[in-house]
Amino acid sequence: MFKKRSLLSKLWLKYSDRPKYKLYKWELGNYKVTEYTNFLLGAERLTSINAIKALTDTTKQLNVTHSGNAGDIIYALPTLKKIHEITGAAINLYFILGKPLKLLDNYTHPLGNVMLNKNMSDMLIPLIEQQAYIQHCGVYTDQKVHIDLDYFRAGLIQLDKGNIARWCGYITGVNPTLWQSWLTVTPLTDFKDTIVVARSSRYRNKLIDYSFLKKYPTVKFIGVKDEFEDMKRILPDLEWIQVENFLELAKVIAGCKLFIGNQSFPYSVAEALKVPRILEVCFEVINVVPEGENAYDFLFQDHFEYLVNYLYELS
Repeated sequence: MFKKRSLLSKLWLKYSDRPKYKLYKWELGNYKVTEYTNFLLGAERLTSINAIKALTDTTKQLNVTHSGNAGDIIYALPTLKKIHEITGAAINLYFILGKPLKLLDNYTHPLGNVMLNKNMSDMLIPLIEQQAYIQHCGVYTDQKVHIDLDYFRAGLIQLDKGNIARWCGYITGVNPTLWQSWLTVTPLTDFKDTIVVARSSRYRNKLIDYSFLKKYPTVKFIGVKDEFEDMKRILPDLEWIQVENFLELAKVIAGCKLFIGNQSFPYSVAEALKVPRILEVCFEVINVVPEGENAYDFLFQDHFEYLVNYLYELS
């Protein structure tokens, strides 16, 4: 039976018997996978579509929880959409507020040290409740929970790589349809000739310069005030789009000529809507994957400028 070693024991083994230490590391990896699997599949958790269907055949509805971040919630929706399509069950999504947020060094977040607060929840609910596959969206109090979508944080899935939009599919056994839209809103036609930009302080590619966008006639920013002010230093004529909630934000993005963003919440909305979009990829954390028509990403400046010109002329 495998037994985990103390830190001192591991260090001693590492420097006294290298082959045995490598064997221990291999066994430790297998142990972690087994522990994660037992956690995920234990306690009658709904981690397969057959189990989900068996429950919803009786209940006709499914209560799920998620604690954020806001973008992670948007990327969880295609899994819920697919569950609804397979089972016909009414989906109720409840937000757990106040979970601590762990940030990489030198990164900041608009919500400080939590993943989701009441204000952010209030902004999200109008957008999510409008979706046909969601019966209700609200804050978790004491509702019976059938699926906790935070299972993907249990430890096995490496959250800095892959595709965020697949995380909830991995822990439910559902393969979401990611090349089709999973958000539906009425576009605001006022922005049909506008390039809409969003660039958070997190997940920036340090090689990239946005100043070339000065040559395009209408460029506007959507996001929080300090991010806008930072971008305005690069683009002095940049205008700030302020919204009441994320339903309005989605309507703006749905109606724009072209959306440009980094791995932040507004890009998740653009990806869900499948508008013409370009993603600025951060070298340190590549875990967002554009899928479907008119979806592009880049790492280098020349590619960025070419893609903007191509999509601007195309649309």
